[in-house]
Amino acid sequence: MRKKIIAGNWKMNKTFDEGMALVTEIAGMVKDEYSGSAQVVIIPPFVHINAVSRMVADSRNIFSGAQNCSNHDSGAYTGEVSAGMIKSCGAEYVIIGHSERRQYFNETNDWLARKVDAVLKNNLTAIYCCGETLEERESNTHFDVLKKQVSEGLFHLTAEQFANVVIAYEPVWAIGTGKTASTAQAQEVHAFIRGLVCEHYNNQVADNLTIQYGGSVKAENAVELFSAPDIDGALVGGAALQSRSFVDIVKAMK
Repeated sequence: MRKKIIAGNWKMNKTFDEGMALVTEIAGMVKDEYSGSAQVVIIPPFVHINAVSRMVADSRNIFSGAQNCSNHDSGAYTGEVSAGMIKSCGAEYVIIGHSERRQYFNETNDWLARKVDAVLKNNLTAIYCCGETLEERESNTHFDVLKKQVSEGLFHLTAEQFANVVIAYEPVWAIGTGKTASTAQAQEVHAFIRGLVCEHYNNQVADNLTIQYGGSVKAENAVELFSAPDIDGALVGGAALQSRSFVDIVKAMK
């Protein structure tokens, strides 16, 4: 049985006090209102990770994560944060290859593959993002783009290593735009990704893979999205910055 995971990516938002208040609200609401089996992952800016990790340490199903990491273990890389540092702060997940990292920081699939290695080396779980632009979807090349992103970023891993990877499908044209892929569109891509994994590894590895959907996920569309057989959760952006909207998305995962 593959894991169901709802992760909230705060991006570059929330001061320390604001972040602590939000975590307190989310943790209380999840405890009081959610009895399902999904894992909830809070992914704040680096400077909040240790405090968030401590605050959710006793929770049944809430974990913390990081939005990125270096591919280096240590050294003269001013401004970078290693996977080992993230692990030492209590986090369990790391987002790798978010479209904003690809777009604004020119991170390539080969570069991201090295980051995945660093994450797994430190016994963390990688949330590996993939997704197409509007131009790529309209030109009907999105499956080629996704195959390249997934294969070049992940298929150097052994099946054992791959067991510690989550894939998040985030159509770039739906991130922060208010547009959401239809459930049929999202399911089609999730099934395609699972098929790629099955072809490269085997059916068991593919069946055990958690694939999240990301791209303007809201409480209003979460129930329908989660009804699709290959959608195993969500990587939530804007709606993760408000406790009520985020927890309502969590509650949509039965």
